[in-house]
Amino acid sequence: MATATTTNPAAARPAVLYISYDGMLEPLGQSQVIAYLEGLSDRYQFHLLSFEKPADWADLGRRTRIAERLRQAGIRWHPLTYHKAPSVPATLFDIAHGTARALAIALRHRVRIVHARSYLPALMARAVKRATGAKLLFDMRGLWADERVDGGLWPREGAVYRTVKGLEEGLLVDADHVVTLTHASAGEIRSFPYLRGRDVAMSIIPTCADLDRFRPPATRPDGPFTLGYLGSVGTWYLFDEVLECYKLIAEKRPDARLLVVNRHEHDFIRQRVAALGIAADRLELVSAEHTQVPALIARMTVGGAIIKPVYSKIASAPTKLAEYLGCGVPCLGDAAVGDLKAVLEGERTGVALTSFSATSRVAAVERLFKLLDDPELANRCRETAERLFSLDAGVAAYARIYEDLLA
Repeated sequence: MATATTTNPAAARPAVLYISYDGMLEPLGQSQVIAYLEGLSDRYQFHLLSFEKPADWADLGRRTRIAERLRQAGIRWHPLTYHKAPSVPATLFDIAHGTARALAIALRHRVRIVHARSYLPALMARAVKRATGAKLLFDMRGLWADERVDGGLWPREGAVYRTVKGLEEGLLVDADHVVTLTHASAGEIRSFPYLRGRDVAMSIIPTCADLDRFRPPATRPDGPFTLGYLGSVGTWYLFDEVLECYKLIAEKRPDARLLVVNRHEHDFIRQRVAALGIAADRLELVSAEHTQVPALIARMTVGGAIIKPVYSKIASAPTKLAEYLGCGVPCLGDAAVGDLKAVLEGERTGVALTSFSATSRVAAVERLFKLLDDPELANRCRETAERLFSLDAGVAAYARIYEDLLA
């Protein structure tokens, strides 16, 4: 893929190379990469290296819109092709290709900071650090190797897991600064044996949302009680638990409906809805661009974010939580994931399931209906989002890290 944006003449700004294995044509790339870089681009000259999935790249309209958005922000985009299969050789090829391109960009543009989003980009970034002396910001996004095990994708005793955990150690030791998403994970990472006694520069920056876009509507749309769900449903997302809670909600509100916003798993979603005995006409299944998501959340009474309570999820901060709360919508989640319990129960912005038994679900739905009677609930959700998950606060936190690294 050729570079899709033009250069920006403001060469005096320090050059930063941002590497993401997520594509910018995906909603995640737009909300969790581009939005941050736009907020920082008046202070830094960004080179954005991303890996785009062929199906997304084939959408010329979307590609043109994203390229223009980046050009307007003065961000130079260097898109590469993401390869999926065969899994290990494809990934190794992407790492090699990405490393070569990253080194070329860093050397040509005198990059001073290389910002790596997750582990595979961090491997590329470490090569840049060693070759050029650029500072390495390891933006972990979670405990990736443990996520793969907990999601049933890798065996814990396997060579791939052991190799990646070894790479994780090297990246944490070599990084000039580490970013993690939750307070729960920060304490765990600092306790790793090879980091004990080290002064690790670490910041906690949860996944944030652009609250200028994700905001309560001027008037809430009329309609039935709607349990909403945003994003993926596979691997460690417990979509069946959301459906079980919906069935309990429907016992109290027979008009209740399901609104699911999802890009790629529609057949699986319909199968699970049917398997749990929910009528097909109760489900509205939508594939949406990221720009359309706030209007869809505005139709929700409650948003679901129930995730498998496994070790790796102490480092998880679901993007959908910030987006729900920003729109004034409470969240139904679970207590063992990241800082979710503190946000939902501590801030009274939703309900956190303590287990996945029938008794726990019934109790959670009872608490949810009581919470929904609170006339200040929507305002409290919004205020909590502004305090904890504001994109402006996230941008300011990254700006402080960049300044420290350059100093």
